[in-house]
Amino acid sequence: MGPYAGYLLETFVTLLAVCGLAFVVLYGARRLGIGRPRGPIQLVGQLPLDARRAIYLVQVGSQVLVVGASEAGITKLGEVAAKELPSADPETVAPFGDVLARVLRSKTTNGPTPKEPE
Repeated sequence: MGPYAGYLLETFVTLLAVCGLAFVVLYGARRLGIGRPRGPIQLVGQLPLDARRAIYLVQVGSQVLVVGASEAGITKLGEVAAKELPSADPETVAPFGDVLARVLRSKTTNGPTPKEPE
């Protein structure tokens, strides 16, 4: 085994060790609940404006903060009382699985679309 093969083997073993360590740390953090919301705070809504900008509604107790997030940081845009927000209808947004099933079902029932004449 030449010197390059030894370097490649050492690099591969180190990479496997780092990936294994990362897996163990992330799995442990997930089991401990690190990163999950706790307390009287929840995300009520969000509106993506473009790839790097969005507006969020964050409920803290009885107040809802309107927060803007961009590459420059997070900015508080305003406050609204939680009772002033309209109740969200959970049926307004279909889960991705339902949308995908509907699209696939429509493709199989309609068959391939005929080509338009040239």
